[in-house]
Amino acid sequence: MLDQPPEQQPKSKPHHAGHRERLRERARTAGIHHLPDYELLELFLFRSQPQGDVKPVAKALLTRFGSLTAVLAASVEDLMTVKAEDSRGRAKGVGAETALDIAALHEVSRRVAKEEANRRTVISSWTALLAYVRLSLQHEPREQFRVLYLDKKNQLILDEIQNRGTVDHAPVYPREVVRRALELSASAMIIVHNHPSGDPTPSRADIDMTKQVIEAARALSLTVHDHLIVGREGVASFKQLGLM
Repeated sequence: MLDQPPEQQPKSKPHHAGHRERLRERARTAGIHHLPDYELLELFLFRSQPQGDVKPVAKALLTRFGSLTAVLAASVEDLMTVKAEDSRGRAKGVGAETALDIAALHEVSRRVAKEEANRRTVISSWTALLAYVRLSLQHEPREQFRVLYLDKKNQLILDEIQNRGTVDHAPVYPREVVRRALELSASAMIIVHNHPSGDPTPSRADIDMTKQVIEAARALSLTVHDHLIVGREGVASFKQLGLM
């Protein structure tokens, strides 16, 4: 029997043929919460990359940023630098549409966490508040100084970014913090900033700045409930540390 010409020979299916349906079926039957992080990312990437093998991209994202949380928190620009190769050596990567989808998912997660933190008074929803500030700040590459302004019932009025800084410093102006509280008719506040180094341990400068904000607030009968420092290693509470 003569061999078929190459153009008539049946084409072999790529190794990932049917993978999408198998993964979706496993998510439906076993439960999506049982999927490892890279497969959860794959499911999400199916939307913006409707063809081809996205597993290399999902794994490259986790390798580049280190965790699923860090992937979601990455900027659109950083996400678009991620490159990978499929099993045939073809270049794959994160385009603008995929990067925007990931950024949107992070923003949805952040808003859900914010709603949960404000479902009851902020003070009585402390665990939800900590989850919210971690989601908002733990992977920020530069320092942010934020203030959560609260009303008389300790409901959140506004979460405001007062200043953005460098990798190890964000300027803070106590008078501006207090002036803004008066503009918003706030009765109390929680001050928050992040340490991009990952270690949330308060510095001497952090402690001194907190005292200045508390003094400026006290002069106008405003309460500072806490100062939270967020890092990848956790959240430090000045109140729990006995620093205020």
